[in-house]
Formats: sequence, structure tokens, C-alpha cells
Amino acid sequence: MAITVKFVGAFRHFSGAGELVLDCKGCTSIDKLVNELVEAVPEIKRSLIDRQLEDPRPNALILVNGREIGVLNGLETKLKDGDEIVLVPVVHGG
Repeated sequence: MAITVKFVGAFRHFSGAGELVLDCKGCTSIDKLVNELVEAVPEIKRSLIDRQLEDPRPNALILVNGREIGVLNGLETKLKDGDEIVLVPVVHGG
């Protein structure tokens, strides 16, 4: 199953590319895709995954075919061949 992952902002820097096409047979959901992505591009883990929560949602807006996963089924959102995922970094201030 081919899934296109597009990187915006700092994620583009850490991934070293604007987009990546993953051929992941086990990527049936966003959660599994994130695990596959971190294995394929280890440099992105520190900026994508919240260390305390082990969750990408505090650090990234995740879109599946233009829709934010919060209006879908969160990390359990099902994926299909040809889907496009966009990762947009969330900026925290303080």
C-alpha cells in the first residue's frame, strides 16, 4: 500500500524531504503509519512524538486527504492505498 506523506515547516527540515512515499503493508491506521514513519526517518521522532505522551498529536496537525484526524477517527483513522498525509508542526510558546 503506497501512502504519500508530505512534510511542512520543521518536519521538512528533519525529514530532509518535502514528501515521502511509504510502501507500508501494515499501515492500516494513522497510528501504525506514524510508527512506520519514525522507523523510516528516525530524525523526525524527536520533533514529531511527544516524549511524555508518546503521541504525535500535541506536536503535529495531521491531515488525511485534506481532513484533520480530529474530525475523523483520530489516530485510529483507517488508511487506504493512495492516501495523502500532511504533517504540519504545532508551535508551542511560553
